[in-house]
Amino acid sequence: MVWSTTSWPDLHLVGAAAGAICLSRTRESQTARIDNVTDWGLDQFKKHYEPGRAKAKRSITKDAIFHYVYGVLHDPVYREKYAQNLKREFPRIPFYADFWVWAGWGQELMNLHVGYENVAPAKLKHTDRTDENAKQSGTSPKVLLKADRETGRILVDSETTLAGIPAEAWEYKLGNRSALEWILDQYKEKKPKDPTIREKFNTYRFADYREKVIDLLARATTVSVETVRIAEAMRQAQR
Repeated sequence: MVWSTTSWPDLHLVGAAAGAICLSRTRESQTARIDNVTDWGLDQFKKHYEPGRAKAKRSITKDAIFHYVYGVLHDPVYREKYAQNLKREFPRIPFYADFWVWAGWGQELMNLHVGYENVAPAKLKHTDRTDENAKQSGTSPKVLLKADRETGRILVDSETTLAGIPAEAWEYKLGNRSALEWILDQYKEKKPKDPTIREKFNTYRFADYREKVIDLLARATTVSVETVRIAEAMRQAQR
Protein backbone atom coordinates (compact mmCIF):
# COMPACT_ATOMS: atom_id res chain seq x y z
CA MET A 1 0.00 0.00 0.00
CA VAL A 2 1.04 3.60 -0.46
CA TRP A 3 -0.40 6.61 1.33
CA SER A 4 0.47 10.23 2.06
CA THR A 5 0.32 12.31 5.21
CA THR A 6 1.51 15.71 6.41
CA SER A 7 2.63 14.30 9.78
CA TRP A 8 5.03 11.56 10.81
CA PRO A 9 2.97 8.35 10.98
CA ASP A 10 3.10 5.61 13.57
CA LEU A 11 5.61 2.89 12.68
CA HIS A 12 2.79 0.33 12.57
CA LEU A 13 0.34 2.44 10.59
CA VAL A 14 0.21 -0.29 7.96
CA GLY A 15 -0.41 -3.08 10.48
CA ALA A 16 0.79 -4.45 13.80
CA ALA A 17 3.19 -6.92 12.19
CA ALA A 18 4.68 -4.52 9.62
CA GLY A 19 6.71 -1.34 9.66
CA ALA A 20 5.80 1.70 7.58
CA ILE A 21 8.55 3.29 5.47
CA CYS A 22 8.16 7.06 5.37
CA LEU A 23 9.68 8.99 2.48
CA SER A 24 9.40 12.68 3.26
CA ARG A 25 9.66 15.46 0.71
CA THR A 26 12.41 17.10 2.81
CA ARG A 27 14.27 16.43 6.04
CA GLU A 28 15.88 18.65 8.65
CA SER A 29 19.51 18.78 9.73
CA GLN A 30 20.86 20.89 12.57
CA THR A 31 21.55 23.75 10.19
CA ALA A 32 19.29 23.41 7.16
CA ARG A 33 16.41 21.74 5.41
CA ILE A 34 17.62 19.01 3.04
CA ASP A 35 15.82 18.12 -0.18
CA ASN A 36 15.10 14.39 -0.41
CA VAL A 37 14.68 14.56 -4.18
CA THR A 38 18.36 14.78 -5.03
CA ASP A 39 19.99 16.88 -7.71
CA TRP A 40 21.11 13.61 -9.31
CA GLY A 41 17.49 12.40 -9.40
CA LEU A 42 16.31 15.66 -10.96
CA ASP A 43 19.07 15.37 -13.55
CA GLN A 44 17.95 11.85 -14.54
CA PHE A 45 14.41 13.07 -15.18
CA LYS A 46 15.60 16.08 -17.12
CA LYS A 47 17.91 13.94 -19.27
CA HIS A 48 15.03 11.63 -20.15
CA TYR A 49 12.24 14.16 -20.67
CA GLU A 50 14.24 17.21 -21.75
CA PRO A 51 16.89 15.75 -24.08
CA GLY A 52 19.48 18.25 -25.26
CA ARG A 53 18.14 20.55 -22.55
CA ALA A 54 16.18 22.47 -25.13
CA LYS A 55 14.02 25.10 -23.51
CA ALA A 56 11.00 23.18 -22.26
CA LYS A 57 7.51 24.67 -22.10
CA ARG A 58 7.33 23.48 -18.52
CA SER A 59 10.50 22.70 -16.62
CA ILE A 60 10.51 19.59 -14.42
CA THR A 61 10.81 20.37 -10.72
CA LYS A 62 11.51 18.28 -7.63
CA ASP A 63 7.94 18.76 -6.40
CA ALA A 64 6.67 17.46 -9.73
CA ILE A 65 8.93 14.39 -9.43
CA PHE A 66 7.53 13.75 -5.94
CA HIS A 67 4.00 13.80 -7.37
CA TYR A 68 5.03 11.69 -10.38
CA VAL A 69 6.36 8.95 -8.11
CA TYR A 70 3.18 8.99 -6.02
CA GLY A 71 1.15 8.62 -9.20
CA VAL A 72 3.23 5.72 -10.52
CA LEU A 73 2.94 3.86 -7.20
CA HIS A 74 -0.86 3.91 -7.65
CA ASP A 75 -0.75 2.66 -11.24
CA PRO A 76 -2.72 -0.65 -11.28
CA VAL A 77 -0.76 -1.94 -14.29
CA TYR A 78 2.57 -1.30 -12.53
CA ARG A 79 1.31 -2.84 -9.27
CA GLU A 80 0.08 -5.98 -11.02
CA LYS A 81 3.11 -6.41 -13.26
CA TYR A 82 5.64 -6.03 -10.44
CA ALA A 83 3.54 -7.47 -7.60
CA GLN A 84 6.16 -10.04 -6.58
CA ASN A 85 9.04 -7.54 -6.77
CA LEU A 86 7.16 -5.03 -4.64
CA LYS A 87 6.82 -7.64 -1.89
CA ARG A 88 10.58 -8.13 -1.72
CA GLU A 89 12.36 -4.94 -2.71
CA PHE A 90 12.14 -1.17 -2.86
CA PRO A 91 10.04 0.18 -5.78
CA ARG A 92 11.83 1.11 -8.96
CA ILE A 93 10.28 4.01 -10.84
CA PRO A 94 9.81 3.76 -14.63
CA PHE A 95 9.81 6.66 -17.08
CA TYR A 96 6.31 6.82 -18.57
CA ALA A 97 5.63 8.55 -21.87
CA ASP A 98 3.96 11.71 -20.55
CA PHE A 99 5.61 12.94 -17.36
CA TRP A 100 3.17 15.75 -16.67
CA VAL A 101 0.07 13.59 -17.00
CA TRP A 102 1.41 11.22 -14.33
CA ALA A 103 2.64 14.06 -12.14
CA GLY A 104 -0.84 15.58 -12.38
CA TRP A 105 -2.49 12.32 -11.36
CA GLY A 106 -0.05 11.98 -8.48
CA GLN A 107 -0.74 15.50 -7.24
CA GLU A 108 -4.50 14.93 -7.47
CA LEU A 109 -4.20 11.69 -5.50
CA MET A 110 -1.98 13.29 -2.87
CA ASN A 111 -4.44 16.15 -2.41
CA LEU A 112 -7.25 13.63 -1.93
CA HIS A 113 -5.34 11.44 0.51
CA VAL A 114 -3.82 14.24 2.58
CA GLY A 115 -6.97 16.36 2.56
CA TYR A 116 -9.52 13.57 3.02
CA GLU A 117 -11.15 15.42 5.93
CA ASN A 118 -11.94 18.39 3.69
CA VAL A 119 -13.34 16.71 0.58
CA ALA A 120 -17.07 16.90 -0.06
CA PRO A 121 -18.84 14.01 1.69
CA ALA A 122 -20.67 11.53 -0.53
CA LYS A 123 -24.46 11.82 -0.42
CA LEU A 124 -25.24 8.60 1.40
CA LYS A 125 -28.71 7.61 2.55
CA HIS A 126 -28.84 7.90 6.34
CA THR A 127 -31.50 5.67 7.93
CA ASP A 128 -32.29 5.73 11.65
CA ARG A 129 -34.60 3.56 13.71
CA THR A 130 -34.98 3.41 17.47
CA ASP A 131 -33.36 0.49 19.28
CA GLU A 132 -36.09 -0.18 21.86
CA ASN A 133 -33.90 -2.48 23.95
CA ALA A 134 -31.17 0.17 24.27
CA LYS A 135 -33.75 2.85 24.97
CA GLN A 136 -35.41 0.88 27.75
CA SER A 137 -32.11 -0.08 29.37
CA GLY A 138 -30.68 3.43 29.06
CA THR A 139 -27.63 2.20 27.14
CA SER A 140 -26.06 3.22 23.85
CA PRO A 141 -27.12 1.41 20.67
CA LYS A 142 -25.17 -1.78 19.96
CA VAL A 143 -22.03 -1.03 17.94
CA LEU A 144 -21.93 -2.97 14.64
CA LEU A 145 -19.59 -1.20 12.17
CA LYS A 146 -20.14 -3.83 9.50
CA ALA A 147 -19.88 -3.46 5.74
CA ASP A 148 -22.35 -5.07 3.35
CA ARG A 149 -20.73 -4.76 -0.06
CA GLU A 150 -23.51 -6.49 -1.98
CA THR A 151 -26.14 -3.99 -0.92
CA GLY A 152 -23.78 -0.99 -0.68
CA ARG A 153 -24.53 -0.44 2.99
CA ILE A 154 -22.69 0.09 6.25
CA LEU A 155 -24.37 -0.92 9.50
CA VAL A 156 -23.10 1.69 11.96
CA ASP A 157 -24.96 0.47 15.03
CA SER A 158 -28.32 -1.03 15.95
CA GLU A 159 -30.02 2.27 15.07
CA THR A 160 -28.17 3.71 12.06
CA THR A 161 -27.47 2.45 8.53
CA LEU A 162 -25.65 4.21 5.69
CA ALA A 163 -26.76 3.17 2.20
CA GLY A 164 -26.00 4.13 -1.39
CA ILE A 165 -22.27 3.40 -1.29
CA PRO A 166 -21.03 2.98 -4.90
CA ALA A 167 -19.56 -0.42 -5.78
CA GLU A 168 -16.26 1.17 -6.85
CA ALA A 169 -15.77 2.66 -3.38
CA TRP A 170 -14.86 -0.81 -2.08
CA GLU A 171 -12.13 -1.18 -4.70
CA TYR A 172 -9.77 1.39 -3.14
CA LYS A 173 -7.69 -0.66 -0.75
CA LEU A 174 -5.15 0.11 1.94
CA GLY A 175 -3.32 -3.20 2.12
CA ASN A 176 -5.79 -6.09 1.85
CA ARG A 177 -8.85 -4.11 2.98
CA SER A 178 -10.84 -1.31 1.45
CA ALA A 179 -10.34 2.12 3.00
CA LEU A 180 -13.93 2.02 4.27
CA GLU A 181 -13.42 -1.35 5.98
CA TRP A 182 -10.15 -0.08 7.45
CA ILE A 183 -12.02 2.81 9.09
CA LEU A 184 -14.71 0.48 10.44
CA ASP A 185 -12.09 -1.76 12.02
CA GLN A 186 -10.20 1.13 13.61
CA TYR A 187 -13.26 2.47 15.43
CA LYS A 188 -14.57 -0.80 16.85
CA GLU A 189 -14.60 -1.23 20.62
CA LYS A 190 -11.98 -3.81 21.58
CA LYS A 191 -11.56 -5.07 25.11
CA PRO A 192 -7.86 -5.25 26.14
CA LYS A 193 -6.70 -8.69 27.29
CA ASP A 194 -4.53 -7.31 30.09
CA PRO A 195 -6.75 -6.83 33.18
CA THR A 196 -4.84 -3.78 34.45
CA ILE A 197 -5.04 -1.99 31.12
CA ARG A 198 -8.66 -3.02 30.81
CA GLU A 199 -9.48 -1.59 34.24
CA LYS A 200 -7.54 1.68 34.07
CA PHE A 201 -7.26 2.64 30.43
CA ASN A 202 -10.19 1.09 28.56
CA THR A 203 -12.04 4.40 28.20
CA TYR A 204 -12.83 4.38 24.46
CA ARG A 205 -16.54 4.33 23.62
CA PHE A 206 -17.73 4.43 20.03
CA ALA A 207 -20.76 6.50 21.04
CA ASP A 208 -18.40 9.43 21.74
CA TYR A 209 -17.18 9.38 18.10
CA ARG A 210 -20.31 8.20 16.33
CA GLU A 211 -21.10 11.39 14.37
CA LYS A 212 -17.44 11.92 13.52
CA VAL A 213 -17.19 8.39 12.09
CA ILE A 214 -20.38 8.78 10.04
CA ASP A 215 -18.98 11.98 8.51
CA LEU A 216 -15.59 10.35 7.94
CA LEU A 217 -17.17 7.40 6.12
CA ALA A 218 -19.00 9.76 3.77
CA ARG A 219 -15.79 11.64 2.97
CA ALA A 220 -13.78 8.41 2.60
CA THR A 221 -16.39 7.25 0.09
CA THR A 222 -15.65 10.31 -2.03
CA VAL A 223 -11.89 9.75 -1.74
CA SER A 224 -12.26 6.07 -2.65
CA VAL A 225 -14.42 6.70 -5.71
CA GLU A 226 -12.09 9.43 -6.99
CA THR A 227 -8.98 7.31 -6.39
CA VAL A 228 -10.50 4.41 -8.34
CA ARG A 229 -11.46 6.81 -11.15
CA ILE A 230 -7.88 8.06 -11.47
CA ALA A 231 -6.47 4.51 -11.30
CA GLU A 232 -8.78 3.47 -14.13
CA ALA A 233 -7.60 6.44 -16.20
CA MET A 234 -4.03 5.23 -15.61
CA ARG A 235 -4.96 1.75 -16.84
CA GLN A 236 -6.68 3.08 -19.94
CA ALA A 237 -3.69 5.31 -20.78
CA GLN A 238 -1.48 2.24 -21.21
CA ARG A 239 -3.71 0.28 -23.58
